[in-house]
Amino acid sequence: MPGVSANGHGGAGHTRVAIVGAGFSGIGMAVRLLADGIDDFYVLERASDLGGTWRDNTYPGCQCDIPSALYSFSFAPNPDWSRLYPLQSEIREYLNRVARDYGVVPHIRFGHEVSGAAWDEEDRVWRIETAQGQLTANVLVGAMGGLTEPQVPELPGIERFGGTMFHSARWDHDHDLSGERVAVVGTGASAVQIVPEVQQRVASLRLFQRTPVWVMPDADRRVTEFERRMFRRLPATQRAVRGLIYLLQESTVLGTIVDRRLSRVFEQIARRHLRRQVPDPELRAKLTPSYTLGCKRITMSNTYYRALGQPSSEVITEPIAEVTEHGIRTGDGREHELDTIVWATGFRVFDHPGFAAVRGRGGMTLHEAWQGSPRAYLGTAVAGFPNLFLLVGPNSAGGYNSIIFSSEAHINYVAGCVREMERSGVATVEVRPEVYDAFARETERRLGASVWNRGGCASWYLDQNGRNGIWWPGFTAQLWRRTRRFDRGSYRAEPA
Repeated sequence: MPGVSANGHGGAGHTRVAIVGAGFSGIGMAVRLLADGIDDFYVLERASDLGGTWRDNTYPGCQCDIPSALYSFSFAPNPDWSRLYPLQSEIREYLNRVARDYGVVPHIRFGHEVSGAAWDEEDRVWRIETAQGQLTANVLVGAMGGLTEPQVPELPGIERFGGTMFHSARWDHDHDLSGERVAVVGTGASAVQIVPEVQQRVASLRLFQRTPVWVMPDADRRVTEFERRMFRRLPATQRAVRGLIYLLQESTVLGTIVDRRLSRVFEQIARRHLRRQVPDPELRAKLTPSYTLGCKRITMSNTYYRALGQPSSEVITEPIAEVTEHGIRTGDGREHELDTIVWATGFRVFDHPGFAAVRGRGGMTLHEAWQGSPRAYLGTAVAGFPNLFLLVGPNSAGGYNSIIFSSEAHINYVAGCVREMERSGVATVEVRPEVYDAFARETERRLGASVWNRGGCASWYLDQNGRNGIWWPGFTAQLWRRTRRFDRGSYRAEPA
């Protein structure tokens, strides 16, 4: 089969490291390899541009809920963020700039969607199938991210709808919502940002809500010119701000894992915010969560509640029974006539199609190995899958801290492994099954009483088996410490 050459135009190809995905993690991994003097690698990207989540999510109001000083690489501070919380367009520009400035772009193979990867036991390489052909790699790094495959609910009649439908992560910018009857299905972070933007220009807005979300006041503001000038001239000031924000975000672990009762202080703030913005007691009752704050993703907005309080808006709590040709019918028999349906229904986190495409020893896929409950040692290595590392894999997201912090921890760990393999003349490394299983048990024990597991909600954090496969079970500083050096003793190593 024709494959990928060094110039990306065909021919048999082999590379030392293959990175799948050109989002934050993939770009960060590439920068680190280059810094370590390793230039024999590819970044395989299915799209025609880099950016990952921040390329795909372009819906109105799209913005990060982690402060910009922290939502960036530690090695590439940006003194020119325009807002306290970065906008989608600025994050995408930032990633493109990092890729250019650090020499990553020549290593990216755009249009190389990976359809399969299989471990070759005899040659001890990964055989990777892409849209442009086959290549082999000694080490495979999965940087796809968990929020990449949109989840659209399987509802009766969904194929019959005569209007326009799209997922929030695949926003149809060619479709004008002005004057339309629009439904937003879902109440997660994306919906909270979409609703105020859409409500201003549609004839009617119907929010289909299964579970209300806790909404905190939004502290976002413009970064002043004085602050930007100071960050440019005195970079240490931005590092200090970054450190302070990190500690504040890290403190949320106290209310999520240490003692979920501590979340009640923030619940009072959220309740006061709701009372001030929603004077209608009936609507306020619909929007009041019954679970502990933090059980679902905490959102921030000063306009979401106000948008839902407008005469043209309606919050519908009856479950959806079916999609009809003209709209949505709810469990009470009422049909809501619509022109457009926006699915703000999240992503396929635990049943990502890529899990069935990666085959380790004996041909077993990740999907088969995990049985619906993804696991990974330190969030990155999987028993039975030699030379495979996941960046921000299962149980590595750091509570309400920056995912970039977790990603850099993994990048450091994988880079350490690659260096160790070269130094020791090792061909394969594979986490020991007993280490893998022990870490999974440790994670489940430490998360057992967390707000995510015991907060009284049904969230996407828990898989079909009830296991929490998203969060790191503690402070992210612990993740950083445990990944500072590659712990070769936890792995089986085979010489070259």
